[in-house]
Amino acid sequence: MSVSTLPFSLVQTPPLVPLLETTDLRLRAPQPTDLPEATAIHADPAFYRFLGNKPSSEEEVWRRLLGQLGHWAMLGYGSWTIEEKATGRYLGSVGFFDFQRDLTPSLKGVLEAGWVIAPHAHGRGYASQALETALAWADAHIPVDRITCIIDPGNVPSLRLAHKFEFREFARTTYHGDTIVMLERLRQG
Repeated sequence: MSVSTLPFSLVQTPPLVPLLETTDLRLRAPQPTDLPEATAIHADPAFYRFLGNKPSSEEEVWRRLLGQLGHWAMLGYGSWTIEEKATGRYLGSVGFFDFQRDLTPSLKGVLEAGWVIAPHAHGRGYASQALETALAWADAHIPVDRITCIIDPGNVPSLRLAHKFEFREFARTTYHGDTIVMLERLRQG
């Protein structure tokens, strides 16, 4: 059965995920072609050591990519894929979500920010460019007074980045057996 004979029509809809750009990066919707590189990155111990300290399978990475788009479809916000403009290479993701995490204090219903960058791209300012751009988008499009994030206390570069963008610690708790730092960024004005 060809697409033209299907009992339904495939309608072209406007993109769910806004395209954002920085000097070096493109923040775009996840694509199926991201899977091989995303899977390779999620298998790198330098990448996953602060993300549960275990590699993710291709299936788990695929579900993450689908979840990124699902956030946009269900909530009107989500995560972008970070792509290096010069090479078109997949570098990670940045954005916002509500994972309904089982945490105390709870973050359910609270906008949570997150970012992950491939180890080969560390030290180039890419995480800073991506987070700054994503936060500017959120400030302009999501009417919340508070954005949170959770970070492993050993992930000093990520904590430093969070502090650079005015995230401040408000609690420490345990999540999936590991201690995490809970931070918040309050909207000014």
